[in-house]
Amino acid sequence: MIGEKNFYLNIFQVDVPALDRLIGEALATGGGYADLYFENTTYGSLLLRDGAVTSGGNHIDFGVGVRVLSGEKTGYAYSESTAWEDMLASARAAAQIACSSAEVSPYGTRNPSRGEPNPQADRYPILQPWRGTPMSTFLPFLQKLEADVRSRDPRIVKVMVNLAFQVSDILMYNSQKELKWDTRPMGSISLSAVFKQGNVTENKSTSRSFRCGAEMLSESLAKEMADDIVKGIDDRFAAKRPKGGQMPVVMGAGASGILLHEAMGHAFEADFNRKGTSIFADKMGRQICPKGVQIIDDGTLRGNRGSLNFDDEGIPGQKTYMVEDGVLASYLHDRISAAHYGVKPTGNGRRESFRYAPLPRMRSTYMESGSAKAEDLIAEVPQGIFVDEFANGQVQIGEGDFTFYVKSGYLIENGRLTQPVKDINIIGNGPQALADIRGVADDLSVDPGAWTCGKEQSVPVSCGIPTVLIEKLTVGGE
Repeated sequence: MIGEKNFYLNIFQVDVPALDRLIGEALATGGGYADLYFENTTYGSLLLRDGAVTSGGNHIDFGVGVRVLSGEKTGYAYSESTAWEDMLASARAAAQIACSSAEVSPYGTRNPSRGEPNPQADRYPILQPWRGTPMSTFLPFLQKLEADVRSRDPRIVKVMVNLAFQVSDILMYNSQKELKWDTRPMGSISLSAVFKQGNVTENKSTSRSFRCGAEMLSESLAKEMADDIVKGIDDRFAAKRPKGGQMPVVMGAGASGILLHEAMGHAFEADFNRKGTSIFADKMGRQICPKGVQIIDDGTLRGNRGSLNFDDEGIPGQKTYMVEDGVLASYLHDRISAAHYGVKPTGNGRRESFRYAPLPRMRSTYMESGSAKAEDLIAEVPQGIFVDEFANGQVQIGEGDFTFYVKSGYLIENGRLTQPVKDINIIGNGPQALADIRGVADDLSVDPGAWTCGKEQSVPVSCGIPTVLIEKLTVGGE
């Protein structure tokens, strides 16, 4: 939501002359660029465990962060108060940290954007407010969802439903006199169930998260999540651990995008490349996967968990093609890396809160649809594996090596899905996996789950992928 400018100035009890004075103090020791990031966030949560409310509440986080850039040095300080004396102390502290005699880089944009945010271009309007609504208002939705889930399968022995929301008022100002503001909503529902069949138990979880108001708590969402939690549970009980080895792997559409996010997306973030620690640091402009493959990081999807009207440096949200027709076309930039490479920022400067300086981070990362059919890709595989749901993973940014635990999948035998599988790892190398793509289906799905990315800080993201055939990966089985 984008409100009136004075709404945000009044929340933080500042005006533009005061912001200019703070910027002046921040640059007093010779810094080349400074910015201010104000935040007022309301958090709420409600947990229903086996039909009983076991926790819930609200709290508010409030403050301002001051960043000063000078050469390769960054000074950062924050205050949990916007009283003038406290903000002034933070500005002076950041200035002292960044104090440097080094040549100053042009961290600002070449053509500063001084226009006001446009409410007509808002990517996350709020139709029903979270903030100010009694928590008891949301309880009937959780209770109905819990009851619906229990009615689906007699093997269910435990159900947990968790609602979490936040609404953040953001105001940003910098030494180029760019003033930006917006209000960022986020609602998330997480659902988990424990199934017991004889002496065997299986756990299944699902989640939905969107940048919108409480209007997301609809009957259709509850039905979708209840359907999802019981889908495939018979296969979970029937699943076995297959033989391991190198084999073709078909990645299912949607949540398999987490492998794209972790194994490739992080390596495209410009700070890793600027420092030479990414496996892709010397591959700009080179063919890194087959022609026709397009990999995107997108901040413009309406209501998406990873979308932004502006990133946390005030750069407009945008759609960035990292890979175009198989060629590495762009890294993901904040102002610092953009200045280093002499390119425009891509709107990927993100931070967990006002307590942190921004870093290049993903938003919604996905591969565009191709022209194949998912069933035809599976039919191409004489012996391999199909995977559609991942859990924990590990990635080495410098080498590109990755390991992911697969929660569900199937053997592919003679071009058909057969035995359900579980308890396996998928092991590979990011650049090699990209080079080994042999087919991309026309069924892109951006997963709506509550994905959170950790890289020194935590930020909300989303990921997606169409069905993709990779010629060979290592499957860790028996």
